[in-house]
Amino acid sequence: MAEQAYMVEGATGAWEVVIGLEVHAQVTSQAKLFSGAATAFGAEPNTQVSLVDAAMPGMLPVPNAECIRQAVRTGMAIGATINKWSRFDRKNYFYADLPQGYQISQLYHPLVGEGAIDIALDEKDPDGSQKSIGVERIHVEQDAGKLMHDQHPTRSYVDLNRSGVALMEIVSRPDMRSPAEAGAYLRKLRSILRYVGSCDGNMEEGSMRADVNVSVRKPGDELGTRTETKNVNSVRFVMAAIEYEARRQVEVLESGGRIVQETRLFNVESGTTRSMRSKEDAHDYRYFPDPDLLPLELEDAFLDDCLASLPELPDAKRRRYQALGISAYQADVLTAEVESARWFDTLLDAGAEPVRAANWVTSELFGALNRLGRSIVDSPVGPAQAAELLALVADGTLSGSLAKQVFEVMLDTGDAPFRIVEERGLKQTSDTGAIEAVIAEVIAKNPNQLGQYRGGKETLFGFFVGQTMKAMGGKANPAVVNELLKKALAG
Repeated sequence: MAEQAYMVEGATGAWEVVIGLEVHAQVTSQAKLFSGAATAFGAEPNTQVSLVDAAMPGMLPVPNAECIRQAVRTGMAIGATINKWSRFDRKNYFYADLPQGYQISQLYHPLVGEGAIDIALDEKDPDGSQKSIGVERIHVEQDAGKLMHDQHPTRSYVDLNRSGVALMEIVSRPDMRSPAEAGAYLRKLRSILRYVGSCDGNMEEGSMRADVNVSVRKPGDELGTRTETKNVNSVRFVMAAIEYEARRQVEVLESGGRIVQETRLFNVESGTTRSMRSKEDAHDYRYFPDPDLLPLELEDAFLDDCLASLPELPDAKRRRYQALGISAYQADVLTAEVESARWFDTLLDAGAEPVRAANWVTSELFGALNRLGRSIVDSPVGPAQAAELLALVADGTLSGSLAKQVFEVMLDTGDAPFRIVEERGLKQTSDTGAIEAVIAEVIAKNPNQLGQYRGGKETLFGFFVGQTMKAMGGKANPAVVNELLKKALAG
């Protein structure tokens, strides 16, 4: 069945939404793009500022090779063209948090050219319909500082800690047609960045944020005028901003107005956007090549090293998991976050059977971590302990219900599963003699159910299984119980 296209219904009919995202991702690096100043989050204001960042006279920028390397690796991860020759440009504008009076960026000759990111249109069926979202370019640029308006009743303060921090601006093509597609694209991009290690993807701390370009049109018409909603810092807010802005634009157009190309801001409290300023065209920034920086010329050996350093990426890892018999949905869940995938890989390396391990991790472990409000990174149970627990189930030492009991103790104490089994007497029994004795006792106590079962009410078999397991404190081997019960009830 074809997927229903997302449309905004107006008084004059359906409108199509056209979406593009410009994602600013802070490059993982110990230093800024053109200086040696630190980049740690949460430092006291103006404590991570070099003379270059503060634009002191005579200070010259020097490119940070690690920032260039991380941007190239990101481009390679999305199959993009890497431009062996690129150039920095000055983007001129004046604002209090921009000490130089210009930003060093790349307009005409970016470091990374065209690539693509594949998204699943149905997260419950990641192998179903997919869509390729084009990436137009990735360029590197320096961030501006930050104005703080709440520190003084009549003045604004400036914090230059972010001034000069390296950013990758990842510019998509206007290929997305719904808030859900934009959300899927942003999640996939974040996942890739975190696998590569080029950005930590922490949107709450501002190390990844999106400018959201939205326009509407009647199906089949040419592209409409777009607005840009700046600095949206969560997937949920990006989707909400698109939803609101699309509906707003439809209402404006249907009431006889026109859409103005402008920059807008998203209010997270009200879920609305508001006008910030009219959108400048590129020539208003008076771009020109930065005279203090030579063009970047990348050598083949550098590119080979970048390619060799890439890890197994989410799509490849998901395909590998599916080849092990893991379902497409579980493989998608396990690979969505790089920490979960690494944890699961360690579990497999410890000898866990893949399908059983995937079932346990996605249900028992993730459920427990969610209940405890913890992430896989600070899980009380490590992969080695989990492998031991699963091995005890596989060899018949523990039943499923006993394994749940042991797991709860592991979460509380951090003890190894075998030790818990020994100390608490939780070992499953397959002693046929002991089980047969209990079965005989259960049958003797329930003559009415026995008569009904032998009279053809076979659903009562589950009743006898439950009574037997209860009498044995859940420690009987279920397979042995089933086998012996069938014989005893056949009488």
